[in-house]
Amino acid sequence: MMKTSFKTGLSFGLTSGVITTLGLMVGLHSGTHSRTVVIGGILTIAIADAMSDALGMHIAEESKNHGLVSEIWESTIATFAAKFMIAMTFVAPVLLLPLENAMIVSVGWGLTLLAVLSYLLARAQQIPAWKVIVEHVVIGISVIAITHYVGDWIQSTLG
Repeated sequence: MMKTSFKTGLSFGLTSGVITTLGLMVGLHSGTHSRTVVIGGILTIAIADAMSDALGMHIAEESKNHGLVSEIWESTIATFAAKFMIAMTFVAPVLLLPLENAMIVSVGWGLTLLAVLSYLLARAQQIPAWKVIVEHVVIGISVIAITHYVGDWIQSTLG
């Protein structure tokens, strides 16, 4: 059985890693169409945002005023590790495929990760998986769509 502190950090880091990385990638791609810029964005998310989320998790857990210090650090480290590793998985398609194809593969990969995590969460809570999967995937698609149109808008306004 996975410790609650570890599961909290892992699920937060995975979700944030997918949503934040995809949002940034899609926005940067639609705004620049530059492989270099997209990879730079992924690396920035993998480092800076993973550390930011880990610190946020750390402070949020401390603010509850309960729990062991070791559990707080487990959540912190799990958040950083999950966010960093998930963000880094998006580098491979961008390096190996034409950028347009890499974006499609990345969106598919990210939504699959969200769906699998949602399924596992639903099973653990003994609730219908499809409701949780649909809810989380719709949020992911919304972020992707919004950041795509923001990137287009920036390109057309400032480009």
